[in-house]
Amino acid sequence: MTAVWQQALALDAKFNAYRTPSNPQFKTLYIRRKSQLLRESAKSGRDPAVRKEFLPIRAQFLTAKYGSPAFSDQGSIRSRSFSMRSVGRNTLENFDNLTISDGKKHHRRQFSSGSMKLSFDGPMKRVFDSIELVPTKEADASRAMAGGKTISENYAFAGMHHIFDQHTAAVSSVKFANDDRSRVACSSLDGSLSICQVIPPPATVICMLRGHKAGVKDFVWSLSNDIILSVSIDGTAKLWDVAAGSCIRTIEDEQGGELLCCAFQPLNNNMFVTGNSKHMVQVINVSTGKGVKGGSSKITGRVMALAFDPTGRVLWAGDDRGAIFSFTIDVATGKLTKTRRITVSEGHSITSIAARAWISREARDPSLLVNTCINAMCLFRIVTDDGGLQLKKTFPVKQKKSHIRSTFCPLMSFRQGACVISGSEDMCVYFFDIGKDSKPCVNKLLGHSAPVLDVCFNCDESLLASCDEQGLVIIWKREGKQGAL
Repeated sequence: MTAVWQQALALDAKFNAYRTPSNPQFKTLYIRRKSQLLRESAKSGRDPAVRKEFLPIRAQFLTAKYGSPAFSDQGSIRSRSFSMRSVGRNTLENFDNLTISDGKKHHRRQFSSGSMKLSFDGPMKRVFDSIELVPTKEADASRAMAGGKTISENYAFAGMHHIFDQHTAAVSSVKFANDDRSRVACSSLDGSLSICQVIPPPATVICMLRGHKAGVKDFVWSLSNDIILSVSIDGTAKLWDVAAGSCIRTIEDEQGGELLCCAFQPLNNNMFVTGNSKHMVQVINVSTGKGVKGGSSKITGRVMALAFDPTGRVLWAGDDRGAIFSFTIDVATGKLTKTRRITVSEGHSITSIAARAWISREARDPSLLVNTCINAMCLFRIVTDDGGLQLKKTFPVKQKKSHIRSTFCPLMSFRQGACVISGSEDMCVYFFDIGKDSKPCVNKLLGHSAPVLDVCFNCDESLLASCDEQGLVIIWKREGKQGAL
């Protein structure tokens, strides 16, 4: 019974973007009320066969009312049928020119995977446009663990698992706990955070974390998931005891600026890093609540995004002027050393940075995923030990002003191809296969009625969380994973 109401909700969510386009608030209220009514109906004990007959009838009605330019498979109630539309080639024209650190304009095709060359001294030379990477036996075995499906098949969704609406303002970030299928946390510009349990059903809000005096811009789980670190435009960082649901330490920014982003040191969770509105990157000791000696550095703009490499020895910081700075950090002392700078797009804010040591077993390049306000998500290759970057390719994502974030899929190494996910100002969640040079968009989820700000998978990719500017959090359920829920 539960599966039927979720499928009915997913069906209506497909068409939600077409309801009252001039009144996005109504679309949010509609989908919330629809979710409530369907859940109540599911508990009534009516004949499941009758409820299943409702689905194709409802699909025909919605198609007749709104048309089906985006999803032609009228008999299917699965999101795959409407979300496989690729992004038009003309959209890519927006990023034909990107400004890289040498100050010159580069055409995007110069950096495509089919044309980029890496040269080495001596006889060793690696030329990507003349070598086709062939999967190894080990890669075949790993793909078998993931079901042996294509990227498109793996990222098809059966519908919505749950909708959370406990926040009264934009949800700035959403993150599942580390190596955890069931717990997800959200931060909001209403000044609070929430911790939710999504499985086993019913999904519930475990606790609300209140104490910030202004909007919470970012947060992160500790490695052991027992502490959450949050930062706010009220100029404070707070450490929360997850089990108790209480604040255990409040740390004020030393420069008195707004705190905009944060990250735990991955190899030493007794240290974390913050970025503020006064252009400062600061390493702070958890035990003392104070900045470490030599652990601060100033960059050119407001610090909007932070990310460590998996070793914890390289840190990247992105600012609102379009630059990314690389730092090396001493894991023991927290001392920062600024090493490099790259300008992604001058004058346009960097809003998200995510690092990955590998892309897939067939493409092990260390990579950095970056969102920036030029209608683009950029994938960089990490080319030096101190964090030097080289643009690999770009993807079309609607983003001009919102703080959009993106992420790597956690199980990408077990499949042929690799997938990244991003929110978007056009109210959609996009999936891109970074191994495809043409038509890289392999899925697109509709259901939000406001710009989607952040996305996050749980550890086994059975559930995806997305959040938007109107405070809605949607938990999406992957096809083929229902039994695990």
